[in-house]
Amino acid sequence: MTMTSIPLNAALAAETKANPPKSVEVIRLQYSPLNYVVSKVSLDFKLYTGRTIVESVLTVTANNDLQNGESDGGEDGLVLDGEEATVKLLELSVDGCEEALVADVDYVLKPGKLIIKGDTLRRSKMIVRTTVEIVPEDNTQLSGLYKSGDMYCTQCEAEGFRRITYYPDRPDVMATFEQVRVEANAKDFPVLLSNGNLVKEGMCDGGTNGDKRKFAVWSDPFPKPSYLFALVAGDLGCLEDSFTTRSGRNVALRFYSEHKNVSKLSYAVESLKRAMKWDEVTFGLEYDLDLFNVVAVESFNMGAMENKSLNVFNTSCVLADPKTSSDENYFRVEGIIGHEYFHNWTGNRVTCRDWFQLTLKEGLTVFRDQQFSGQINNCAAVKRISDVLTVRGMQFKEDAGPMSHPIRPDSYVAMDNFYTATVYRKGAEVIRMYDTILGRDGFRKGMDLYFKRHDGSAVTCDDFLAAMADANETDLSQFARWYSTSGTPTVTYVTSFDKEKGLFVIGLSQCSRSDEPLFIPVALGLLDKETGEEVLSTTVLELKEMNQTFTFHVKGDVVPSILRNFSAPVKMVPASGVVNESDMAFLASHDTDGFNRWDSAQQLYAAAILKVMDGKEYDETLDLVLSTFGATLNDASISDDAIRAYALILPGESTLAEAVNVVDPPAIRNARKFVKKAIAKKFKSELSDAYEKLTACVEADTVFKVDGESTGRRRLRNVYLGYLCALNETKEEQIEAAKIATAQFESATGMTDKLAAFNCLVSMSGEGESAREAAIQKFYDDANGDPLVIDKWFACLASADLPDLLDRVVKLTAHPDFTLKVPNRCRAVILSFAASAAFHDDNGKGYEFLGDMLEKIDKVNSRVSARTTASSFLSWKRYNEKRASMMKAQLERLKAMNGISKDLEEIVVKGLK
Repeated sequence: MTMTSIPLNAALAAETKANPPKSVEVIRLQYSPLNYVVSKVSLDFKLYTGRTIVESVLTVTANNDLQNGESDGGEDGLVLDGEEATVKLLELSVDGCEEALVADVDYVLKPGKLIIKGDTLRRSKMIVRTTVEIVPEDNTQLSGLYKSGDMYCTQCEAEGFRRITYYPDRPDVMATFEQVRVEANAKDFPVLLSNGNLVKEGMCDGGTNGDKRKFAVWSDPFPKPSYLFALVAGDLGCLEDSFTTRSGRNVALRFYSEHKNVSKLSYAVESLKRAMKWDEVTFGLEYDLDLFNVVAVESFNMGAMENKSLNVFNTSCVLADPKTSSDENYFRVEGIIGHEYFHNWTGNRVTCRDWFQLTLKEGLTVFRDQQFSGQINNCAAVKRISDVLTVRGMQFKEDAGPMSHPIRPDSYVAMDNFYTATVYRKGAEVIRMYDTILGRDGFRKGMDLYFKRHDGSAVTCDDFLAAMADANETDLSQFARWYSTSGTPTVTYVTSFDKEKGLFVIGLSQCSRSDEPLFIPVALGLLDKETGEEVLSTTVLELKEMNQTFTFHVKGDVVPSILRNFSAPVKMVPASGVVNESDMAFLASHDTDGFNRWDSAQQLYAAAILKVMDGKEYDETLDLVLSTFGATLNDASISDDAIRAYALILPGESTLAEAVNVVDPPAIRNARKFVKKAIAKKFKSELSDAYEKLTACVEADTVFKVDGESTGRRRLRNVYLGYLCALNETKEEQIEAAKIATAQFESATGMTDKLAAFNCLVSMSGEGESAREAAIQKFYDDANGDPLVIDKWFACLASADLPDLLDRVVKLTAHPDFTLKVPNRCRAVILSFAASAAFHDDNGKGYEFLGDMLEKIDKVNSRVSARTTASSFLSWKRYNEKRASMMKAQLERLKAMNGISKDLEEIVVKGLK
């Protein structure tokens, strides 16, 4: 046993603090397995205020998976990861080595590493023991073991376990955590949780001042990488239920939260049971343990974490009730509950070989949760629209910026920076293309083979593709290019119709960053130009060459419905560069594909907005917009209120920004408001009547429901409210808008309607100012300190459409309820403001404010600072020269910041290239 009063890594910690090592770029093609791995683990946590002791026992084995002499780059020994800045190494020993281990002889300490030399292991019993000390209370990065309020919890993905103890912290090391013992003060931490099954619990000695101590021992029979380890200790309430699998296993479901929030857990519990049943029916996948625990945590960097049998959730993704949660919150809870549960197979049972393969588990699981949400609520078209809005608004923007990367990146400095829309959302679109190309049955066959081959393994994207190809006896080698191609491909189309021959011809051409053509599935339908009837149902065209032509025999001229259901993550544009507005209006009224019917209207609306913004003649386009809007508003054949609502909403500002070469956010906002007011003026009477009719329905429905009919009705009513409140130019209009919004705000029985009205009120001025201020105060008072409701209050105020928004946001950061230590609160204010047009005021003060905040945030939580920078400053080259120079100046300022984090530095350096 090597043990001293001074930590063994103290000198190294002091050296790296004084001279931080340079960031190292990790390269995908340089992957190699370790010579030695850990097969079994035992951990013992002793939690004390301001000090936690972690003892580990690692059973080491030679890596039997090594082939052809490949190794981890020459290290003959066991390579353990550990952050010496947070982990104090108190004791180190190897069973079978009688004498104390000698530094630089038996082991080596390097920045971030502890290496037990091969010679030491070979003369030992291959059991490595360490004792370390950590301070969770000081861990504001929320990575590793940290304190959230009065609760201890962990977040280990991607590289947080090395902030707990020394361990081979990489996903290809899958070990059985045979025993995890957790000990803490019995009064403050009566609930002690970890992965797997509870073996025993009880009282023990070790307290100070007569304090009683409690312990719990957990065991997880399934091998897992360290990123899936979890621990929670706290005084928590619990909502318990059960689920019986199709094979008869009775699974206890336990959801934990602060006692005051237990009543908000029931929807999450029901969502989990729906997800478990859906996965059995759809993919034949059962849960594999007798216990499934979920814990709600307020301070959490991510939405949730799929730790084996102990999911940890951001409170915003698991708590829900009508008074505090909107319909969108309910949808999010259900989707993320499903997502994390589905990870049990696509992520846990089969995991990633290395972090470059992250989309293997995340893209696949996002696709699965999207399918679940769309099917379970019978709202596939609405769900698809929602998902594509995210892809176009976030992922396309990422593709166009300096952080553009393939869904399987080639390198990284800080892995946390690659939990991106590309890896998740575009990754899901790539998985969806498998489903489109192979068909639902073919996709299921591929999934079955994937699990049969790789259950219990850490694998690659190539392994998934091979399973899909082999199960369907097809060649997908060309499709593999999607994994290595960054950027958003563009597909151009040109059509012709030969009346005499009855031939409709469509030519498709593709352009991407791939040197060779991609395999792009383009779903196509054809509608008769005279009758609007569908003459060709959805057919998937396989675009495999740079240029291809497809011919169809038809009786008369047709209008093509192209890229139905968004069958590929591409930009589809006419070869002429100009959208046929008449065709878009036609499709918006007649298309049988719900997604394309919506998308055609969006393209028409966007054309009008952009013409207004550019000062071009827009009268003819606006007339088509008004005609299309009116037809949709009054179309009795539309039975789904949610579909009608989406069809009436104008494209968002982020979507419109992707359609221009030089982004001018204030100009985009003003042009969008102009078109919205034109619509509101034209249809004021119809909108008012429709609003009143739906209001009567909502008020008559005394039982709150989150079904498709109820949520669709609320969504449509709030769309009408938004148009009616857009009429605010005259005093009379301002008074009327404030009156209708205030009436809904005060009478709302649920958060959805209250929040929609509040969003209208916070941007009112003139005669609506008093109503605005009254609503701001009432919303805050009604929140009664509820953190998630206060987050909504902050987010609405930070994104209000007011000329003095920056001054208001600065005041918000001085509010007693504002803190940089809770990511939800930080994002509610900072990210909401950065997404507003006011952020881009040409005086540059918005940029300076964000730069100031990022300096502060980076010292508290580098993941939040990096993500905020990535979403706000990195696209500076797409703005005019003045804005671009001011945004670039903030990036340069951050780069020069003393003590900049590795996460933020990578983002800033790439942003300046």
